[in-house]
Amino acid sequence: MTGAAPPVAWVLPFAGMLLAIAICPLVMPHWWEHNRNKFLLSCALGAPVLVLYLGRHPGALVATAEEYLSFLILLASLYVITGGMLLRGDLEATPLTNTTFLATGSILASVIGTTGASMVLIRPLLQTNRERKRVRHTVIFFIFLVSNIGGLLTPLGDPPLFLGYLRGVPFTWTFRLWPPWVIAVGALLLTYFIWDSIHHAREPLAALKRDRSEIEPLRVLGGLNALPLAGVVLSVAFLQAPWREVAMVALACLSFWRTPRHVHRANGFTSYPIVEVAVLFFGIFLTMIPALELLRLRGGELGVREPWQFFWVSGMLSSFLDNAPTYLTFLSLAQGLHLADEVVGVTHAVLAAISVGCVFMGANSYIGNAPNFMVKSVAEEAKVRMPSFFGYMVYSLGILGPLYLVLTFLFL
Repeated sequence: MTGAAPPVAWVLPFAGMLLAIAICPLVMPHWWEHNRNKFLLSCALGAPVLVLYLGRHPGALVATAEEYLSFLILLASLYVITGGMLLRGDLEATPLTNTTFLATGSILASVIGTTGASMVLIRPLLQTNRERKRVRHTVIFFIFLVSNIGGLLTPLGDPPLFLGYLRGVPFTWTFRLWPPWVIAVGALLLTYFIWDSIHHAREPLAALKRDRSEIEPLRVLGGLNALPLAGVVLSVAFLQAPWREVAMVALACLSFWRTPRHVHRANGFTSYPIVEVAVLFFGIFLTMIPALELLRLRGGELGVREPWQFFWVSGMLSSFLDNAPTYLTFLSLAQGLHLADEVVGVTHAVLAAISVGCVFMGANSYIGNAPNFMVKSVAEEAKVRMPSFFGYMVYSLGILGPLYLVLTFLFL
């Protein structure tokens, strides 16, 4: 980067991009559902930044393009491969069964990503609970655990952590985050088990009888996709660019070619979600270049220096803005403070605070992390009455807020 920071006004395209992601689904949902419109918005907001950096520092554009492609290829390969895995069955929807689903998903989220784990498990969980009348709370805890908090332990788990890996964070560094992961997952699973036990006792007797009589063992269709999925994990852990990306594309193509079409149809597999990610993050990656440069050069002026401050500020922004660029923004801010260089130019404590804040607090709203809205849509399609945008936040603040305070005192 050049020595002088760009004018602060160059952050406006980035702010506009993030505000559009937060607001447009609420105020103009029909316009926003077309990926073409999202792409046009990304181009309109990104064009001024592209022109600026073609003259200012073309190398920044090249580096950003490389990160964008690596990021997108990882998400696309996980999406394609997990889209070929279908888990079917109908177990008895006891509190223990549902808690086991959530615990399994919390572990799986760090292995195949929060998006992959959410899409693999949400339909069989809903199928298992289809005879019950009280299901809303189960989906809410599923979003907390499987779509967000569970993905803390590896760079594969959540997009912010993969971006950190691309920026130089060692692949195994996130393993050190297991203490907050264990406490958060354990506390939420215990809370859910008690909550679901109360609701289960209030279910109509006819619903419980029907639940016990309509049992179908779990079975996996497309189970061979576990092999290319393992290949993606190994590629990220042991290969460097561009061979890492070549391997992931090859594995995704192999999975798509070998998966029977009826499995994709049963999964509702389409290109829409991954195209949506591609066009939105095209705009995000491009417009965030000036913001990241400003934070690197002037981050010390913002007054955020302590780990607990990074945890809460990055986390609260991740509640309403996409947590991936939020992670990069605060990583750049921390690097601009010139702290002890323990890992990628920051301290372990600060990087842990940013990582936990962005991953955990992405659960605070439907728009904090991509899988949240996807799970909500699948649940509503299954006739589960989900809370409104602000109704969901009542649950998240009431349940997760005290947990964040405990984590602050214990680790930050």
